[in-house]
Amino acid sequence: MIAGKRIAILGAGLIGASWTSLFHHYGADVAVWDPQKGARDALAARMKKPLSHLDELNGKGTPRGPLTVTDDLTKALDGAVLVQENAPESVPIKHDLYRQVERLAPETAIVASSTSALTWSDLATAFADPSRFITAHPFNPPHLIPLVELYGKDTDPLNQADAIYRAVGRHPVRLKRDATGHIANRLASALWREAVNIVAEGIADVAAVDAALVDGPGLRWSVLGAHMAYHLGGGPDGMAGYLAHLGPSQERRWATLGSPSLTDDVCAALIQGVHQEAADRDILTLETARDQALIAALKARKESGPI
Repeated sequence: MIAGKRIAILGAGLIGASWTSLFHHYGADVAVWDPQKGARDALAARMKKPLSHLDELNGKGTPRGPLTVTDDLTKALDGAVLVQENAPESVPIKHDLYRQVERLAPETAIVASSTSALTWSDLATAFADPSRFITAHPFNPPHLIPLVELYGKDTDPLNQADAIYRAVGRHPVRLKRDATGHIANRLASALWREAVNIVAEGIADVAAVDAALVDGPGLRWSVLGAHMAYHLGGGPDGMAGYLAHLGPSQERRWATLGSPSLTDDVCAALIQGVHQEAADRDILTLETARDQALIAALKARKESGPI
């Protein structure tokens, strides 16, 4: 499905390197463009860990595809079926790049933005014909987290992109309308708002909040979505039973949730709290521990199958 097909990766930073590793691992013909020499030179080192992760998860049975790293946008886009854009979260920068891509890429190429903060409507105005432009937001790190959130106006490019992402082991979901933060970042932001509020209100400290999440609902959410979890919490009648019997208590909980402000004092408490929780481990050490835990969880989910 993907072997030999040209995937153009625009931007060789953290997310671009992860996408590159993923498509390269699955045998695609990957061309990476970045105008910054430093980013191009650092790409090989950035890819070592993701490729090792993918080999650990999937084995080395699939021959890796060819990899081109260039500052020549025309060369990178030549023959591309998918253009995965990872430029900085700046509308002017992305618009300028899109105008070049629309002129240079094959007319059939799908242009997909990894944007996390901007919407399709923010970005699509740069195209004379936005029909083949979509947002395809991954969750970091993209080579491990299967989620890709898709939005676009035309069904055919979405279907084609969906098939490409599934061919490299991703799980695309589609938004029904444009929304800031897509789906997952909205959910994550809502949860973190209350996590910050709990600290700000003195209910619990940072480490306790994180432990409660990881050892409680976070464990359940790794196999069940929020709606399905409440469906199973409603007894034999499922969601209907839950809403009938516990809906009012849910509303009472909602009414007590906070809207904290990131004041100097709150920020200081959060910074101090995560440093205490990290226990002198640096970011690289924490990322390594996170990634190994994710790999173990993904292996376990693969063995157990979907619910």
